[in-house]
Amino acid sequence: MKALEGVRILDMTHVQSGPTCTQLLAWFGADVIKVERPGVGDATRGQLRDIPDVDSLYFTMLNHNKRSITLNTKSVEGKNIFTRLIEECDVMVENFAPGALDRMGFTWERIQEINPRMIYASVKGFGPGPYEDCKVYENVAQCTGGGASTTGFDGGPPTVTGAQIGDSGTGLHLALGIAAALFQRVTSGRGQRVECAMQDGVLNLCRVKLRDQQRLAHGPLTEYPQYPNGTFGEATPRAGNASGGGQPGWVVRCRGWETDPDAYTYVIAQAAAFEGLARTIGHEDWLDDPEWNTPKGRLSKLEKMFEEIEKWTMTKSKFEVMEILNPLNVPCGPVLSMKELAEEESLRASGTVVEIDHPTRGKYVSVGNPIKLSDSTTAVERSPLLGEHTDQILSEVLGMDNADIEAARSVGAV
Repeated sequence: MKALEGVRILDMTHVQSGPTCTQLLAWFGADVIKVERPGVGDATRGQLRDIPDVDSLYFTMLNHNKRSITLNTKSVEGKNIFTRLIEECDVMVENFAPGALDRMGFTWERIQEINPRMIYASVKGFGPGPYEDCKVYENVAQCTGGGASTTGFDGGPPTVTGAQIGDSGTGLHLALGIAAALFQRVTSGRGQRVECAMQDGVLNLCRVKLRDQQRLAHGPLTEYPQYPNGTFGEATPRAGNASGGGQPGWVVRCRGWETDPDAYTYVIAQAAAFEGLARTIGHEDWLDDPEWNTPKGRLSKLEKMFEEIEKWTMTKSKFEVMEILNPLNVPCGPVLSMKELAEEESLRASGTVVEIDHPTRGKYVSVGNPIKLSDSTTAVERSPLLGEHTDQILSEVLGMDNADIEAARSVGAV
């Protein structure tokens, strides 16, 4: 049995933040019914297409394990069908612009009237406050949530990260909120609102930078590259590739860096493993030198230290560095490209990277379920074609017969 088997999700989401959430629920066994506009569907079906006239990878990689129904919720019959779907589902998830469902006539109060057990989950850009009616996209969320101001190198501009911490990060937060609300409903018998603001989600992922903001009031942040020769302002600065955990760390070049943009590795000069690191790179002299053999002594020489480490790593491949340093308990990791990750056999074996066969696209590689449950394994199924399951859902979920379905189709409701 799947963890969420028997739970039915009414998926009113589009693009990335909402679909990330509902795909995760689908992977855990929920029946996710994706509602799309007839003839159009989720906007990402056509965005960033690499093959003409087929669903884009943007869409397919965010909508596995779902069923698709096309529904015109602006028509009278479409509204009636939508109302019946609310009656039959446990959770409704949406990431529309603020007030969109309200304008359709489906306020939270109305949804409660239709189905008091319904959990109504929303992704918003901002929580209550001066910006709550503003639309937000990935990079806007990274900027307003504190990610961009603390990312990049000192003296350079704020930088967004390639990790989708605004969209996908908020979708993951929302999925947890839904799971918690479903659990509470077991005892309360009632549904409830679940809201995740993208700004809030990004800030939650940036909590160590908020930690450093408060530490800054009591003196310089000694693990940051600005110490001891740089300057600190009033806010947490950009720290380049410095480690956020208080242990000195940096990205260093490896053999082949001249032609390979990813021939780098990350090395953390953790105090407990420093002796082995120093001996390996040919600096046993540091171990008897009071200017080097204590963490405090090394703080003012971190740039020099990583220059010496890099002289050694440049003689090794990034994988050789990992093979040599890991037995010494030196935390390190190669900078892996998307190509290397897509081809990594261990990730394929664990189901983290999967190959999917699509009826019009053919085979493609995607990310599988990153969360592993011992009693609820995940089989990643392809994304649905637009409206592929319309008749099936109308029949199985709502009990409509062929005549009813044809009548709804004839008036453009589906």
